[in-house]
Amino acid sequence: MDIALLKAPGIEFLLRWGHFLFGITWIGVLYYFNFIQGSWFNETEGQHKSAAVQKLVPRALWWFRWGAMGTFLTGLAILAMKGHGGKEIFMTSYGVMILSGALMGTFMFLNVWLIIWPAQKVVIASTNQVADGGQPIPEAAACGAKAGLASRTNTLFSIPMLFMMGAASHLPMNVTGATNLSGLAITLGVIIGALELNGIVGKMGTMKSVSGVITSGFALTVVLYAVMECFI
Repeated sequence: MDIALLKAPGIEFLLRWGHFLFGITWIGVLYYFNFIQGSWFNETEGQHKSAAVQKLVPRALWWFRWGAMGTFLTGLAILAMKGHGGKEIFMTSYGVMILSGALMGTFMFLNVWLIIWPAQKVVIASTNQVADGGQPIPEAAACGAKAGLASRTNTLFSIPMLFMMGAASHLPMNVTGATNLSGLAITLGVIIGALELNGIVGKMGTMKSVSGVITSGFALTVVLYAVMECFI
């Protein structure tokens, strides 16, 4: 029996399907945190906020971090299958776009598991202690701010990341043997890396407000695309 899903293209399709499902879950919860929950928390105090941190936030963070894990692993598997056909595929318009998106996606994944989740565990534990009549954990406020900055950085990256993922297959660029791919990679890496560094040890800046982070995300998309066009 000739089963399409059991062949290499079928397996890649299943991975891509999973990538979409996990990605929608991850980015959906990311946007919920940044566009909805954060604003509500700013307007809420006392028992309502405490109950949300104790009961709602842990559930949302479960879907958030495992959505990120599934997105990252399926994306890595897709890149591995693409690379199996020869590294030349990554020296094309597809490669420029997909690897740029993958770099931002990888930073976003690392932010979730190495910054946001560990910091939020401290915030949740502190809230639980206070609810039980104890004292807050001293570093809880700093952890909350650290998680917030990393989350805003992920929101910033999500807009150009999704642009690159879509453009890889649907917005071909004229990449040729004369294209300075090394210079392009270094320039993109410096821009994205600097923003990630800011997300670890920097400040919110224009990302502090919802409108600001959305505007910044679209501006970053324009800048990254303009850099590609300049090199290509």
